[in-house]
Amino acid sequence: MRPQDLRIEDFSYSLPEERIAKHPLQERGNSKLLVYKNATIQEDAYVNLARHLPEESLLVFNETRVIHSRLLFQKDTGGMIEVFCLEPHEQYPDVQQAIARKGKVWWKCMIGGASKWKHGLVLSTYFNEGPFTLRAQIVERLPGYFTVELSWDADELSFAEVLQVAGKVPLPPYLKREPEVSDKERYQTVYAKEEGSVAAPTAGLHFTGGLMQSLEEKKINKEFVTLHVGAGTFKPVKSPTMGEHEMHAEWIDVSVSAITNVLRHLEKNVVAVGTTSLRTLETLYWLGVKLIQHHSLDLTGIALKQWEPYELESSDISPEKALQALADWMLQNHNGRLVTRTQILIGPGYDFKIADGLITNFHQPQSTLLLLVAAFIGEDWRKIYDYAMSKDFRFLSYGDGSLLWRKSN
Repeated sequence: MRPQDLRIEDFSYSLPEERIAKHPLQERGNSKLLVYKNATIQEDAYVNLARHLPEESLLVFNETRVIHSRLLFQKDTGGMIEVFCLEPHEQYPDVQQAIARKGKVWWKCMIGGASKWKHGLVLSTYFNEGPFTLRAQIVERLPGYFTVELSWDADELSFAEVLQVAGKVPLPPYLKREPEVSDKERYQTVYAKEEGSVAAPTAGLHFTGGLMQSLEEKKINKEFVTLHVGAGTFKPVKSPTMGEHEMHAEWIDVSVSAITNVLRHLEKNVVAVGTTSLRTLETLYWLGVKLIQHHSLDLTGIALKQWEPYELESSDISPEKALQALADWMLQNHNGRLVTRTQILIGPGYDFKIADGLITNFHQPQSTLLLLVAAFIGEDWRKIYDYAMSKDFRFLSYGDGSLLWRKSN
């Protein structure tokens, strides 16, 4: 079956509201860890993760940092308008340049209460911390989002610094609560570095400094890539088949040293910490394939579209060959960094090239994230979710997680 023909209703399960973790555990590493390997399930805690990883495995982390992307403005009439910053406007070549802008920036946004925001009206809010006044004006209305000009009168502040003061933590809508002070720390990984995500790479929320140290003691290696998570990660699949669903494109930023590190571990075990890291790793393979076949890459748009992995002929191109071609090209053309967007959609029928293991939380029914898990381990995803439900695992972003090994492992 082609992934385009998959029916989303076949990837569902019953998720009672009370099983959704509304808050994280007090200690990150105490979250439950389900370990799936060779069709068997074990139960442990994240603090003991190193016990379940072979020596010299490579864990690949997503070091994106969540920005405070929810902005609230009050109209003169008293009504509230919420501006949710999704991603930079196309005029900026990447997230980092846009987030570093000073004085003014254009951003793609969703707007709560947009019908109450009259054309030409400039909204403003004053903040004592700074101090500065933040202003917002709609530039254009497009299907699915608005382009908003955000400006502030403290020219020394970057947009990232403005959001840190003015914005709220963008908790997932299914938590159905307002962010609390503790969320500023807990809805962020301890290794977060590159600002740009509007949702956390939640598999990484369980890691602590002590857990990282235990990995080093077992000679388990670490590597970091960046995929800036977009709000599309929560976008429900509304079409009956996946062929009608448009996957959200997300920015990735990967160094050539990260690629060569992955290359060195292909004969060992490469474990993606989170679905975002996995999508990044698999994207790298397909960009190498495109480079081998076409001798060039266009990084200005979406470098890998959602169905290309199922359309490209790659039977004679090994992961080693693809990654080496990409690394060589990056060194020659882009100073050792790859910054572009990927739209890869992974579902049953996908042939994994890089990742041997996946660390991930338990995802929403009928979501593209659940499709990815089903692609990774096959029909046993049902057995895993049934086990987690029967053993009181906590679900979704602040919930427990799993270490999944592909069947070939």
